[in-house]
Amino acid sequence: MSELKTTGETPPSLATPATTPFSVGDVIITHEDIDRAHDRERVLVTRTQRGIWPRARLLWLLVGPGILVMLGENDGPSMLAYAATGARFGVGFFLPFTVLTFLMACVVQEMTVRLGAATHRGHAELIFDRFGPFWGWFSMVDLMVGNFLTLVTEFIAIRAGLGYFGVPPWIAVLGAWLILFAALMAHRYWTWERVTLAAAMFNLVFVPVALMSHPQWKSIGSALFTWKPLPGGLTPETVLILLAVIGATVTPWMLFFQQSAIADKGLTTRDIRMGRIDTVLGAVLAALAALATIIATAPLFAKGMAAGNFEAAEFAQALRPFVGQWGSTLFALGMFEAGMVAAITISTSSAYAFGEVADRPHSLNLPFTQGKSFYLVLLMEAAAAAGLVLIPGIPLVFIVLVVNVIAVLAMPPALLFLYMLVNDREIMGDLVSPRWANVLALAVVTLLICAGLLFGVSVIAPHWLAFLGGH
Repeated sequence: MSELKTTGETPPSLATPATTPFSVGDVIITHEDIDRAHDRERVLVTRTQRGIWPRARLLWLLVGPGILVMLGENDGPSMLAYAATGARFGVGFFLPFTVLTFLMACVVQEMTVRLGAATHRGHAELIFDRFGPFWGWFSMVDLMVGNFLTLVTEFIAIRAGLGYFGVPPWIAVLGAWLILFAALMAHRYWTWERVTLAAAMFNLVFVPVALMSHPQWKSIGSALFTWKPLPGGLTPETVLILLAVIGATVTPWMLFFQQSAIADKGLTTRDIRMGRIDTVLGAVLAALAALATIIATAPLFAKGMAAGNFEAAEFAQALRPFVGQWGSTLFALGMFEAGMVAAITISTSSAYAFGEVADRPHSLNLPFTQGKSFYLVLLMEAAAAAGLVLIPGIPLVFIVLVVNVIAVLAMPPALLFLYMLVNDREIMGDLVSPRWANVLALAVVTLLICAGLLFGVSVIAPHWLAFLGGH
């Protein structure tokens, strides 16, 4: 990180954060170092205390990246994919399948927790250092292209959610970009994280919507514990939904975001246990919202209805007879929230990756003048995606479905880098992956590769699907 060096200064007190870098001997202390030290000081003081409340406060201080990455992945296309699943297939096969995808996400993200805490570096930076500049830049560009496509779908969800209330598309999209901009103005990781966490918790509005739909709990319990067969067997449509649901839970940006956020937050190896709790807690909350979305839209399946056009928020409108005005309003607000939180977290993951590979300052603790490239990448990528959504005639529905499929196809190479890094004893020391973790990671990679091959078959030779499905 290139910084100006100020010599001959007395280091400022932690009580007054520095606005310009200063040096202590040969070490340069930056603005982000001071802010991060404040956060770590609170953690250390809390650790010296005994009792239930200090332990609860310690958890509060250390959670964040895991909950954000899981609820952030419950983004616009994900919630639309879950809604389409419930409307098309009901609560049978896809309820336990969705739970399985969140278990896969826990396996993958646990590795990023250990990697970030052990190295204090972001994912793109580690790839650059361990595998060379080519793979570093390749991973960063690959991530940014995927993130850009995903950001387009987030603004589609924002447009759809606010469209339910009659908000014109350009106002919805511009307003969302301004909210994203405002979230950065604190120039403080802790503040940004807490504000985004508060917004992310609104993802749970899908739970009351599901309750308002008067679900048949016996059918839901049967679906969860007996795992009913895939409706209609393997067809190009069911394969597309399968990959969309996987891509709604396990995607490359999650690796880059959580590891970089852990480094930016300053978590250490002593915090790994809390990092795991953070990740599992996030997965439980996100899975609850995902299952609720499938359950909420299942009445459309039961009545033989379908809401295929996402652009005008037909899901919320179609659900009104089943969940009432309040339920459909909450559903539309949930779609807006899903797109908004994901737009913030996904664009931040791109900015982290760019700064790590380009060796530019990359922290949410930086003021704009010191982190100009970081903030500009974040804001410009989001602005470009927002502008694309406003192009007349753009196939919004097709983009939403295909983006999740692309995420699944891009995941195995990203996981391969992650697998090699967490098994690199030189950088991990005693925190290298144990055998059981490697077995689980390889199982996830195998499942994703099989899903990608299945999608290839559905495109190239769809008539083979009946044979593969046993029909």
